[in-house]
Amino acid sequence: MFIERDNHRWRRFAFSGGFFIILLLLIKFNSSVATMMDAVLQSLFTSQRLEGIGWFHALMTFLSFIASPKMDIIWVIIIAVFLWLRQCKIPAIWSVCTLIGGDFFGGVFKHIVKRARPAQHLPTDDGYSFPSGHTLGIFLIAAILLLVVLPLIQRRSVRTICQILLVFAIFFLAISRVYLYAHWPFDTIGAMLLAYAWLQVAEWLYVAWAPRLQRIPMLEDSII
Repeated sequence: MFIERDNHRWRRFAFSGGFFIILLLLIKFNSSVATMMDAVLQSLFTSQRLEGIGWFHALMTFLSFIASPKMDIIWVIIIAVFLWLRQCKIPAIWSVCTLIGGDFFGGVFKHIVKRARPAQHLPTDDGYSFPSGHTLGIFLIAAILLLVVLPLIQRRSVRTICQILLVFAIFFLAISRVYLYAHWPFDTIGAMLLAYAWLQVAEWLYVAWAPRLQRIPMLEDSII
C-alpha cells in the first residue's frame, strides 16, 4: 500500500496534538509570553517590507494566492483525478477526504479561539486568525503529494527534488502569511501542528479502511 501500518503513528499524533492544544490554550487565554514571541517573530518576517524589495513582496503575494483554501480545493481535485486515472481510486478518495477533514477541524478551532488578525491585515483576509487556513491546507496538499503521488514517480532523484521543493513551499507559504500581516507566526505554527496531527489520523483510517473499500465493485481494481 501507499501508506503502511505504523505503530508509532499515535505517538506522533499525541506529540503534535499535545503541542497544538498547549499553543491553543496560550493564545485563547492571551498569554503574555505567546503574545510577546508573536510580536518579535512578526517584526522579523515583516522587516522586508521596510526595505522595499519589490520582487520579495510579489513572491509572497503569489505564494499566498496559490495556497489559498479555494486553490487547495482545485489542487486536490487535480490530484484526485490524476490518481483515479492511474487506477489509484481509493488514494484519490482519501486525498479529497483528508483535505476536507483538515479544513473542517481548522474551522472548528478558529471559532473556538476567535483570535483577531494583525491590525495591518488586508481587507481580503477576513475571519479569525488561529490556525492559519492557508498553512493548514498547503501542508495537507504537500503531504498528499508525498504519500500517494510521488511514489508513482520511478526516478528516485526526481522524487527527492520534489520532496525538497514541497518542504520549501510549506516554509515560504507560512512566511508569506506573516509577511502579509494575514496571521501571527504562532497561527502558522499551530496550523502545521494541527495538520500533522490530523494527518496521523487520516493515515490510520487509510490503513484500516483501504482493504475494505477495495471490495466495493467500483473500487475493486484500485491500487492501494
